[in-house]
Amino acid sequence: MTTRRFDLEPVATHTPTRVADQPYEAAVLAPIIDRDGEDHVLFTRRADHLGEHPGQMSFPGGGRESEDETILETALREANEEIGLEPHTVELVGQLDDIRTVTEYGVTPFVGQIPDQVYEPDENEVAEIVVLPLSGFLDPDNFEYERRDHPYYGDIIIHYFHVDGYTVWGATGRMLVQLLELATPFEAPERIERSKY
Repeated sequence: MTTRRFDLEPVATHTPTRVADQPYEAAVLAPIIDRDGEDHVLFTRRADHLGEHPGQMSFPGGGRESEDETILETALREANEEIGLEPHTVELVGQLDDIRTVTEYGVTPFVGQIPDQVYEPDENEVAEIVVLPLSGFLDPDNFEYERRDHPYYGDIIIHYFHVDGYTVWGATGRMLVQLLELATPFEAPERIERSKY
């Protein structure tokens, strides 16, 4: 039987690897929703007019601003701006490893449980809010990967999750892989060095 729940204890006790050598800081929240007895993950589909990663699936989040006292505040502020998530409703679980992006950000991913309710997308940034079931990410038929030779980072692996007509890949795919490996039986077919790229 396909796993329908995350085991969040390994996420809660995980000691994340930090990235401190990038010129920009950002943070995202990987929101988990309990819906009909199964864990789901909330994503945003980025607005098509955005300059960076238009139309891609992502976690709510964005760049750190001067008023953010902590990087967690960045994740919660951005989630509030993008989908109307009230920070006090987030049950923070833990933190994943930082990653580097091709846009020179060091991104800190947080994991939190949020209420199953209607969220309102900020139309300036978010084309659609998408909630996808955990079982879809654990179905081997929905997963593929490829190796690429990146001009700056060298040999990299790109993960693709195809669930309910949506594709999660790129930086969000890398974060999702770690969440799944920590909290489910999922194992990526090839190991990647997350902090490398």
